Amino acid sequence: MTASSSTHPVTRFLSQTSGVLFSVYAIAAAFSTYFCMYAFRKPFSAATFDGSITLPVVGEIDLKILFIISQVLGYCLSKFLGIKVVSEMTGDKRAQAIVGVIGAAWAALLLFAVLPVSLKPIALFLNGLPLGMVWGLVFGFLEGRKLTEVLGAGLSASYIVASGAVKTVGKYLLDAGVTDYWMPFAVGAMFFLPLCTAVWLLSRLPPPSAEDEALRTKRVPMDSQARWRFVFAFAPGLFFLTVLYVLLTAYRDFRDNFAREIWDALGYSESPEIMTTSELPIAAGVLLVLAVLMVIKNNRTALMVVHAIMLAGTVLIGASTWAWSHGMLDPAAWMVLVGLGLYVGYVPYGCVLFDRLIAAVGFAGTAGFMIYVTDAFGYLGSVALLLYKNFGQGSLSWLDFFVGFSWATFAVCSFSFVASMLYFAWKTR
Repeated sequence: MTASSSTHPVTRFLSQTSGVLFSVYAIAAAFSTYFCMYAFRKPFSAATFDGSITLPVVGEIDLKILFIISQVLGYCLSKFLGIKVVSEMTGDKRAQAIVGVIGAAWAALLLFAVLPVSLKPIALFLNGLPLGMVWGLVFGFLEGRKLTEVLGAGLSASYIVASGAVKTVGKYLLDAGVTDYWMPFAVGAMFFLPLCTAVWLLSRLPPPSAEDEALRTKRVPMDSQARWRFVFAFAPGLFFLTVLYVLLTAYRDFRDNFAREIWDALGYSESPEIMTTSELPIAAGVLLVLAVLMVIKNNRTALMVVHAIMLAGTVLIGASTWAWSHGMLDPAAWMVLVGLGLYVGYVPYGCVLFDRLIAAVGFAGTAGFMIYVTDAFGYLGSVALLLYKNFGQGSLSWLDFFVGFSWATFAVCSFSFVASMLYFAWKTR
């Protein structure tokens, strides 16, 4: 944080205010910033982009799958770059970086609108390339505080709600006559000024206090040597957590990117608002579950509890899929419950899990490092899944594929959560 920002009246006020008021301000600023980012990332998936294109070597590929893969590849590369950039970023540069990378992504959406179809995948790759940095830059304002659980949960609620909300906005623009290719840029235009306002509010947050540092370990940038020391010290547990995240990210991305197709298959083609309303109870449920962790002072205990919560999430995916397939749940209830299970397992990665892990093992560093390691491999898994769907299960419907993947996610992730829990229970004994 710069000297000017640290002496700003808002910053001074927040440094002296109560935990509740500070939390409300911090959550509102972080939530709004990341919510607005989704307006530059996800609206394009509200379009169907009917048809396919033939690529050299690759062959024929569904146009929407190609667009999604292109953006995800950019997003994935951004995560690998973020391992260095985010973990080494100093606080005084975060706000400018957020606006800069989102502005670059918006410019890429203009290219998506004007380039010929054969070059549009390049535009979406350039759109995803900067956006993968945003989460770590925003979370950097929140980590290492005694209230990080509730702040992180509030931030995480943004992407649960935002993805459906911006797709709903995109669908309404499509219905109003905006073309598939101009719609993403138009949605971004609606959100750019709110984004700048939210980032300014976020930049007024004071740094963690001495009490925060005593409770959660001082957070410092991590150079290459520090990053490798951390990985080698906890490699087995980090391996299980990374495998978990690969599956959860691929599952979440598939449910998110093909939400319109899945909801249409379930009988909701005339209700675009379902993509937003179905996510609201999920966001509320995740917030309530993760807020419980705030009252746990012992970091080792909190680390075990968050593992148990995440395990319960993957079990819910399996249980709700079984109940729906046996006629015990209606389609909307099933989509809400698998979404709740998914996000209960997924959300802690970006806000609670590594923050508590670093504190439990007493390692001086930043949670952003491991968030970006797992994210980077997670999006590789998302690309692999889409390629498998196109070339290995092309005849299978989006809904049937999603059901099968729900079973696989439940089985593999439940086992891996148990293995990770046992490892870190032993390592922090």
